[in-house]
Amino acid sequence: MPMYQVKPIYRREMEIDLPTCMYKLPNIHSQQGNSCTSEHALQNGEVDPAVKALEARQDEIMKKLYELKAAVEGLAKTVTTPDADLDLTVSSSLSPQSSSSTTFKGTTDLDTLLGKDLGALRDIVINANPAQPPLTLLVLHSLLCQRYRVLSTVHVHSSVASVPPQLLSCLGPRHADSYARHMFQLGFTLIWKDVPKLQMKFSVQNMCPIEGEANVARFLFKLLAPYPSDPALATLVDSWVDTAFFQLAECSAKERAAVLRALNSTLGRSPWLAGPEFSLADIASYCCVLQSGSASSAPANVQRWLKACENLGHFSPAKVLLQ
Repeated sequence: MPMYQVKPIYRREMEIDLPTCMYKLPNIHSQQGNSCTSEHALQNGEVDPAVKALEARQDEIMKKLYELKAAVEGLAKTVTTPDADLDLTVSSSLSPQSSSSTTFKGTTDLDTLLGKDLGALRDIVINANPAQPPLTLLVLHSLLCQRYRVLSTVHVHSSVASVPPQLLSCLGPRHADSYARHMFQLGFTLIWKDVPKLQMKFSVQNMCPIEGEANVARFLFKLLAPYPSDPALATLVDSWVDTAFFQLAECSAKERAAVLRALNSTLGRSPWLAGPEFSLADIASYCCVLQSGSASSAPANVQRWLKACENLGHFSPAKVLLQ
């Protein structure tokens, strides 16, 4: 009998269309992904809701990590100072940038002055004796809050037994967002401490402390507006600042009377002490006149100038402490 011949059957491609992928899962580890991911992520031109939710969760985690990093950096700056034995954190406030214009014609750029340090808060730490409240610095703090976003905090050092309530709240109320340091440009920390002379520390890792209210006031004012470019005018401003702190604030009644006469004579020729523009000379002199108790007995031109200063609205923190 003839044998049956079995012809070999060659495998050929099946004509049935099978999906190229069995599971359509988005590739969250690669930006390229495969064809399945592309089909799944883009449905009718829109990103898949699951991918959106994942991205939102990732953004939230990164935000919290960033805030934690900024908080740790800020804490490290405080701990590396000799003032780590703080008893009490009293207040922390967000002072939003005011829409009202300042009295200064020329303002400064913080990055130009201090260098650009993305994501880092520039911390100003001031040690002050509660027996001698720095009125000038409170006025400058108010002005800084109009120019920048300032994180303001008051602490009490263990060397001080008690502090009056008005000193505890001198920088304003606590703000709900004070934990988010990345929202601010400047940190302004005032520590009430038993020190013989006011001290300021800034970028404590690479800058020595600045001592004396007059010198600290000069530093803070330069964050608001440049000093006069004219050397003679800049010297005039410095002269009035020194006169205010070393004669009005510290000398005898006779010397204070002499300073008031000089103020009266100068203010008879110009609206402000250094000419037509408001300056640090006016801030320092105003605060020292008030602190010395000479305001009520001051001559006519000085009385007019005191009212002009008060009309600017920057001196209310200083006046509150004297009430």
